[in-house]
Order: sequence, then structure tokens, then C-alpha cells
Amino acid sequence: MKEGIHPNYKDAKATCACGVVFETKSTKPAITVDICSKCHPFYTGKQKIVDAEGRVEKFKRKYAGTKA
Repeated sequence: MKEGIHPNYKDAKATCACGVVFETKSTKPAITVDICSKCHPFYTGKQKIVDAEGRVEKFKRKYAGTKA
């Protein structure tokens, strides 16, 4: 490998929005994530709607009065 072209990986703390903190390797000292394996619907089996812009509520309001 060439010297001096690869980034320096250090221990980093990743913090999830649910409050879980775990150790990983990164070029940055701290990482913030929205969803981790502790709160992701695929791993937990629970449906969780992640909506930052209100699209789900807008959809529900728009189609609240229609029949399937």
C-alpha cells in the first residue's frame, strides 16, 4: 500500500436518536444516526414511521374520507 494516502481510523462513538450509544471505527470522533439496529423495524418487528417532513400526516388527511 502507498504511504500517506489512507485515512486514519480511530475509535468513534455513534449515538442513535433512540439513545443507544455504541463504539465503531471512523475518521470522525462522533457520529449521530437516526436509526440503529436496536430501533430499526426490520430487527424489532415493530412498524415505526420515520417522517421528518409531515408527509405521512398529509397523506392521511388527504385520503381520510375515501373508501378503499
